Amino acid sequence: MQNDDILVVMQKDLERALKAPEKNRRWAMLIDLRKCVGCHACTVGCVSENKLPPGMHYRPVHEYERGKYPKVSRTFLPRPCMQCDNPPCVTACPVKGKDGATWKETDGISAGLVMINYEQCIGCGACVKACPYDARALDQGGMHGDGTPAIQKYEQMPSYEYQKKWLRSGKNTPVGNARKCHFCLHRLAAGQLPVCITTCIGRAGYFGDENDPQSLIAQVKKANKIQVLKPAKKTAPRVYYVATEKLEVLYGK
Repeated sequence: MQNDDILVVMQKDLERALKAPEKNRRWAMLIDLRKCVGCHACTVGCVSENKLPPGMHYRPVHEYERGKYPKVSRTFLPRPCMQCDNPPCVTACPVKGKDGATWKETDGISAGLVMINYEQCIGCGACVKACPYDARALDQGGMHGDGTPAIQKYEQMPSYEYQKKWLRSGKNTPVGNARKCHFCLHRLAAGQLPVCITTCIGRAGYFGDENDPQSLIAQVKKANKIQVLKPAKKTAPRVYYVATEKLEVLYGK
């Protein structure tokens, strides 16, 4: 129905995309900054979904204020991993290939995503330095309950990143490894939208197969002037933005 919430529409788009031939599918995300109110629900949802340690955010929201009183404007800019088609992080990683630490997947449900194999990552941080979007960070091993009488049970629950079960404790993987947003691959495999999309109170986020002309993300992209972050880096990101201001001015070239 035309009046369906966009989450309902995107859920139907996702179900259709999962049935489509993998070679024709292109996962992408679009964020309409005109709708973003800076509530950080996407950030909190992501931290909870992926059991992230203190200081690690796959989905930070940057804030920019411009102008002088009384003519002041503020822009909120969510910044997930860009899932670049020309990812400098992959080039920088010394552990190469699909059996290595990080690569651009070409097969399966994760085709098009930049992947990390925690078991192969040596924690050198080369990919962290190479990413122009600061989308990667090393897991330093801290817990939210450090310095308190007890580590809470929610911190000891497993995460399911990259469709594997991870129990984060002591120096076990993924402690010491590079980590980042992965478009909630484990949720996609379960037929669910990324958690940042579902928690957005302003419905600012769009996700789906942009190669499907019927999909909402394809229609919104076609109907608006699209921007990407740091186009001069030529990383070919799969995260697009709709904004009233030039993002190069806010975020850099």
